[in-house]
Amino acid sequence: MQKTMISLLLGVSCLSSSWLSAEDFAAPVAVQQPYTVKSPHGNRQDPYYWLRDDTRTSPTVLDYLQRENDYFSHYSSGYQALTDKLTAEIIGRIKQDDSSVPYNKGEFSYYSRYEAGKEYPIYARKSLKDGIEQVMLDVNQLAAGKDFYQVANMQVSPDQQLLAYMEDTNGRRQYTLKVRDLRTGQDLPDQLTGLSGSIAWAKDNKTLYVVKNDSTTLLSTQVLQHKLGNDAASAKLVYEEKDNSFYMGVGNTGDNNYVVIFLSSTVSGEMWVQDAAKPDSAFNVLAPRQRDFQYSAGHINGRWVISTDWNAPNFRLMTVADNDIGDREKWQPLVAHDDKVFIEDFELFNNYLAINERSEGLRRLKVVPWNAPDKAFYVASDEAAYVTAFERNAEQDTDWLRYNYTSLTTPQSVYQLNMKTGEKQLLKETEVLGGFDKNSYKTDRVWATAADGAKVPVSLLYKKDFKRDGLAPLYQYAYGSYGSSMDPSFRSTVFSLVDRGFVYAIAHIRGGQEMGRQWYEDGKLLHKTNTFTDYIAVTDYLVEQGYAAKDKVFGMGGSAGGLLMGAVANMAPQKYRALVAHVPFVDVVTTMLDESIPLTTNEFDEWGNPKQKTYYDYMLAYSPYDQVSKQAYPAMLVTTGLHDSQVQYFEPAKWVAKLRTHKTDSNPLLFKVNMEAGHGGKSGRFSRLAEYAQEYAFILNLLGQKD
Repeated sequence: MQKTMISLLLGVSCLSSSWLSAEDFAAPVAVQQPYTVKSPHGNRQDPYYWLRDDTRTSPTVLDYLQRENDYFSHYSSGYQALTDKLTAEIIGRIKQDDSSVPYNKGEFSYYSRYEAGKEYPIYARKSLKDGIEQVMLDVNQLAAGKDFYQVANMQVSPDQQLLAYMEDTNGRRQYTLKVRDLRTGQDLPDQLTGLSGSIAWAKDNKTLYVVKNDSTTLLSTQVLQHKLGNDAASAKLVYEEKDNSFYMGVGNTGDNNYVVIFLSSTVSGEMWVQDAAKPDSAFNVLAPRQRDFQYSAGHINGRWVISTDWNAPNFRLMTVADNDIGDREKWQPLVAHDDKVFIEDFELFNNYLAINERSEGLRRLKVVPWNAPDKAFYVASDEAAYVTAFERNAEQDTDWLRYNYTSLTTPQSVYQLNMKTGEKQLLKETEVLGGFDKNSYKTDRVWATAADGAKVPVSLLYKKDFKRDGLAPLYQYAYGSYGSSMDPSFRSTVFSLVDRGFVYAIAHIRGGQEMGRQWYEDGKLLHKTNTFTDYIAVTDYLVEQGYAAKDKVFGMGGSAGGLLMGAVANMAPQKYRALVAHVPFVDVVTTMLDESIPLTTNEFDEWGNPKQKTYYDYMLAYSPYDQVSKQAYPAMLVTTGLHDSQVQYFEPAKWVAKLRTHKTDSNPLLFKVNMEAGHGGKSGRFSRLAEYAQEYAFILNLLGQKD
């Protein structure tokens, strides 16, 4: 079955270009049409603005995008055998009939599994009484005949008889709620559309909470309460957010005693809570929002435990009784602030508090007994660069903590730790096929010096027999925005490069949160260029230290990391052999000026509001699309999805069009548009892996490697 699946994928990818004329082999050149982008601080000409089509139906636009795809297919046909080999190799590392570690909740054990040759997971459970499996959702059946399909979230009702789930059929992340009766296996008539992915249940097993999105901006604006059996149009509005800089979601507390509305902006947060046993009662605010005040909370045994940056940039933990919510001044300290340790997350148990911290850029776990906080301890690791994070901990009344451990050399591993006895059990280490041996590789942690003297951590992966002689090719990845930390987690795909002599590097640049909250603050708004110069400094360091050959450096980033690639391409093109930009956010100023574009207003505290001159000038100075100039650029591969709701397809389309008319080099510039997907690419697991193969083949071909 595995060979059959690979053959099908390769057959699809082997697009014959023999029917194309010689004229079609040339890179597409987009026509230029006058268009003025107006702003309070000056107007700009954008001759490629016509590529924006919000309906995604314009024959002219679709024809141009298809010509870009044809050009990509023609160029890549020259190394198709390599792409095919890499596809088979990458898929060959995957255990196709794999399953997750089950977790217990109530009367059932829940898990997901894959069957050999199938693209999508099967979500199932077994009764703890008789061990009989019940398939809740077979996503392969749901996705049949669809170009894109995703189940984004699912929640079982408190009595475990109903399953609410969110589906997306085009990749735009606008979901439809469906509810399956697990007693019959049939979906109920209830459906609500135009939603975000979050779901919450009341304890009556018939009341659901969902979040409605604005149809134009896609912002989450309303919380609706839906009673099963009622018409969707009668869903009750229980909360409406008027501030368009906030994201919103719903959920249940870990003890299932409360329904929670979560609100968050870049710098502020707020939570509204309702007794889950009283769905007709009012929601109450946990603490009123204030600018530069963030918090999140969990509930256990009649009190709330709160993670907050209130007078604590790296966050601290506080607590408040149920009867005292609504007044921040009644919060009591629980875990003090530490300017060297960032609190990432926490889990609540009846007898223990577990904390996921960041220290020196690494994620570690700390266990604190409620009745003996002085006996707190850490979960140890033997590797220099690693990641520990919480697994699914579905029950609070237990001494067992589930957590994930991984590193660049260690596949995802699920452990459980007895917090009382210290006993540790390995429940599963993800099996990697194809002869993989983690002892054949080494991971390391080094520090590069940024332009302003900051020390930037870098996680490295290479073969154990690697020699630091300045001859190796380098594949350097980074993100650097939104406080999202790029942890040194295992990626089976990247071994297709490492096995061919590459050094793989993750640059933990500013704009992420690897080194604490200040690391993020120093990489956003009017400090954003630190993100770009940090990345370049890491490249310089790795070349100077002999980890890489200066003419064999390859960079990759996606979304805001694609912005990074665009900025680096303009600032230091000579330092890179090629750059890969996936779904890149490159038209910063124009997008942030237009509040009708989905999600724009949520981003003002991340990038700045260009309606203010200080931010306008600063953003314009680094915006990749605006800063394209007449110079030589490295080889580039750019990807997008036609239905992307996070970074609209027309940003990279315009960027590529402008690059084609400005670059003075003969290096390839390829643009691949997925016409059926959104921000996350294709939905099937094998299809996604095939996309990695296309990227790696592009890189290896530039080095003349054919196998």
